[in-house]
Amino acid sequence: MDFTTLTIEFLKQLSNIFGSYGLGIIALTVIIRLAMWPLNVSQQRSMKTMQQLQPKMKQIQDRYKNNPQMMQQKMMEFYKEHKFNPMAGCLPLLIQMPIFILLYSSLMSPQFISMAGQSNFLFIDRLDATLKGNAGISNDGKFSVGTRDTFSLNKNIKVFVGDKELENVKISNPRNAVKVQGDITPGEPIDLKISLDDFDLKFSQLAQITSAQATVTNNNTREIEKITFNKQGDNLVASVPTDKTASSFNYDVLMLVVIFGLSMFLTQKIMMATNKMQQADPAQEAMQKSLGTMMPIMLTATFLFIPIPAGVLLYLITSNVIQVGQTLIINKQLDAEVEAKKNKKVLSSDEPMPDAKKVEAKEVKNVDEGK
Repeated sequence: MDFTTLTIEFLKQLSNIFGSYGLGIIALTVIIRLAMWPLNVSQQRSMKTMQQLQPKMKQIQDRYKNNPQMMQQKMMEFYKEHKFNPMAGCLPLLIQMPIFILLYSSLMSPQFISMAGQSNFLFIDRLDATLKGNAGISNDGKFSVGTRDTFSLNKNIKVFVGDKELENVKISNPRNAVKVQGDITPGEPIDLKISLDDFDLKFSQLAQITSAQATVTNNNTREIEKITFNKQGDNLVASVPTDKTASSFNYDVLMLVVIFGLSMFLTQKIMMATNKMQQADPAQEAMQKSLGTMMPIMLTATFLFIPIPAGVLLYLITSNVIQVGQTLIINKQLDAEVEAKKNKKVLSSDEPMPDAKKVEAKEVKNVDEGK
């Protein structure tokens, strides 16, 4: 079982618990964020340490600005002396990228589309829908197609020998198993084939196969149809009626993209406000402020062109909202730790040394009195 299948099965379990796949995605986001809490604490602590070390780092940079090699050496010595890793703050982001890619591939997979692709949530019509798509009605016995469409196969395929179903049938590469025979002409039947070589079966079993029932997905329209294939030579073939596909624009996904942009902008602002560098270089501070504004705009604009499923956008929005809360809570905890250390130092400086001896004041006679 691959990671995509595991993710889909986990989402299925969460959806059964919370009542919908939308709430299941939100629950998954919360679980991931809670699991990453220690890393987020480490990230915030690293930023706080950076604040304290910034003035000394600035002195090293100014002193060795004409000698980059020596500057790098001194900075490394400085990091080692203070046990500071400047890359520690990047770890949460590096871990989140594979999670994002895995969720993206899961929600775009034929397995999820056939199981829950048409699930809705709040104002979202379909969790697998992207901003721009091609309209197609699933399970109506025909495909809405364009001339360059491709097709993929769900892993759950039923293979028959006469009326008897073979058990534990697996296909080596379901995404590329279905091939189009000839050209696609919208409105005319499309010929699909599956090579017997793609089945992980013995030669004796392959020879006995008579037909198969499979869920086929149009990778362009995300439309799914249950197709019956019959054996013909070394292939399983099927002819499916088609219609010309019609383009559609999903305004619910557009709203999600806008909400994502706003949530990311808010996250950047709060992160910058709570982790503002003390005595930072004005040029560096201006660059960070500009980056905090431009990054949400650039990512939001990117999502207008890249086909991101609504479910992935829901995950990103929920993640941003949780990150805001985590940032505020963790910074309060770290500020409390710093304040506690300061108070401890003040109290320790007022206490008498344990080995100190008490010295009594002696009466000093005035010299003039003795005269």
